[in-house]
Amino acid sequence: MTIGEKFTAAFITEDRWQLYLKGLGITVEIALFAAIIGLVLGTVLALMKLSTTRNGKPSLVNYIATAYVDIIRGTPSVLQLLIMWFIVLKSSNNGVLVASLSFGLNSAAYVSEIVRGGILAVDNGQMEAGRSLGLTKAMTMRYIVLPQAMKNIIPPMGNEFITLLKETAIVGYVSLNDLTRAANLIQSRTYEAFMPLIGAAVIYFAVIKVLTLLLGVMERRLRRSDNR
Repeated sequence: MTIGEKFTAAFITEDRWQLYLKGLGITVEIALFAAIIGLVLGTVLALMKLSTTRNGKPSLVNYIATAYVDIIRGTPSVLQLLIMWFIVLKSSNNGVLVASLSFGLNSAAYVSEIVRGGILAVDNGQMEAGRSLGLTKAMTMRYIVLPQAMKNIIPPMGNEFITLLKETAIVGYVSLNDLTRAANLIQSRTYEAFMPLIGAAVIYFAVIKVLTLLLGVMERRLRRSDNR
């Protein structure tokens, strides 16, 4: 087969391009839901890891958050996905829900470190200033520290989302027809691997390149705001 014939078989015949489009939609959907879960839970975990007792020692919630992060970061994401599918939510037939929860819980462990690092990068004097104005520790964190930490958090959060988008390529294990599985299905129909797999790779690259460019624009704007 010529390159043109391979391209036609992989994308045009039987409107197979729609399989790629639907697969990309599922990939993006899972990544978005997982990113939201990861951001919310990761922020909570970061605050838990920063929690201390009155004498400055790590609190109980600090140890809980640390254990969670260690366990999640110490086990493969594909294993976590299978545990969620076959054990935790074995009665669920909603693969998108299972995958979103699995990747969201996984992402939260990494997001927590991003958020914690962003908070620690803010000068300690900001917390002291807030407390001197009569604000509680929680109020100072919410209204003074976290807004300043966002400049340190946003860029690596963008990179985390890009990583999350690529990691979703394993959702075929729970019978979801994402972009990668769409390429595999077309490969099984055409008996030719090059064009379907390269096509999926090009789509991934294009999406991630656009996200990278947008992230670069955001970082430049943040740098300009810091120089004012």
